[in-house]
Amino acid sequence: MANQSEAPKISVNSTVSLKAIVKAIFNDTIHVQIGGKIITLPTAEYLLEKPTR
Repeated sequence: MANQSEAPKISVNSTVSLKAIVKAIFNDTIHVQIGGKIITLPTAEYLLEKPTR
């Protein structure tokens, strides 16, 4: 029987960069389009500048 080679290493918590089109920004969510899908992201995860009055 052949020796099994070492299993490939998988990196967890890696950063992925994607190009997306911002479709809408609301108080607590951002809607972006990647390919044919629209994804909702919570704004709490991002530093957004709020307009000053």
